[in-house]
Amino acid sequence: MQEGAGREHTYLPGDLWSNIEGRPEFLRPWAEWRRGADNRMFVLNVPMLERNEARVPDDEVRDLLQEGAAGSYDEHYRTLANRLVDLGAKDTVIVLGWEMNGTTYTHRCGPDPDAWKAYWKRIVKAMRSVPGQKFRFDFAPNRGMDAIPWTECYPGDDVVDIIGMDSYDQPPGETFDEQAAAPYGLQAQVDFAAAHNKAISYPEWGLFRNGDNPEYMSRMLDWMARHKPLYQTITDYCPHGVWQCDENPQSSEVFRSKLYGRPGQVTPAPAPTPAGPPETKPDKSAPAEAPREPNSGNWCAPVRLGNWINRWVPDFRFCVKPPPTDRLLF
Repeated sequence: MQEGAGREHTYLPGDLWSNIEGRPEFLRPWAEWRRGADNRMFVLNVPMLERNEARVPDDEVRDLLQEGAAGSYDEHYRTLANRLVDLGAKDTVIVLGWEMNGTTYTHRCGPDPDAWKAYWKRIVKAMRSVPGQKFRFDFAPNRGMDAIPWTECYPGDDVVDIIGMDSYDQPPGETFDEQAAAPYGLQAQVDFAAAHNKAISYPEWGLFRNGDNPEYMSRMLDWMARHKPLYQTITDYCPHGVWQCDENPQSSEVFRSKLYGRPGQVTPAPAPTPAGPPETKPDKSAPAEAPREPNSGNWCAPVRLGNWINRWVPDFRFCVKPPPTDRLLF
């Protein structure tokens, strides 16, 4: 890995439009990090609606999506785009409306797929209208069918640059092979991306309901080595993680031995462990901590692994999502 290379990944809060617009004080430290080297990548999850984790009912979601498709919220996204460009993060990867095929978020697709797709197009058009931007847009559903097949939410090749997937070790699929082969699973993602000439990504992945599963950890790392995603972010607090979470010792050993190419290798010190690590999926309406200066305990830190692992997973980066203020069950 080249000095200064790497990725940072965070989420905009989805509680209010003023936060979805990207407050300058929130974005500035991330943009400063991005400007520190040409080969850095900043990844930003962006909600499509406010009150994004408020369990808004389907009929109201349908109305909101239709308002978005009609252009009611374009200005919020032009504001965000202008702020990113002005701060020097003009090539940010935007993970827009993630996990839209599920039921967790207000920006879900299921209540009105046609309106959702039209709204995505409006957002992308609004953000691309800002001079100087070079944004890439990542379409990142949950693995599997969930509430609706994610292919029914795909807004089109002209407004999508990356086909992502959030994939945790949980049903559907008791084994990794089942997770890969199931309808709308990992293989379907790879095939869909190839058919549409798109890169792939894994914005969120890790252990979950199947517990400490070293076979899953090994197979997922092998999968990424083979299919070469543009980027990936492992969720590293309990119950998902392998570095800061001591509940998954077997998976942790696999993770570390894979990184170093041999078992028993002592790993570098990770980011500081937050007090009281959450046991559930984060509430992304809570602002993430901004990146820290080098060597001060970044949440998302480069792992310099030598020639072998750099050939295996180029520019591998170990990413830790910061602890939320509130919890929301996955």
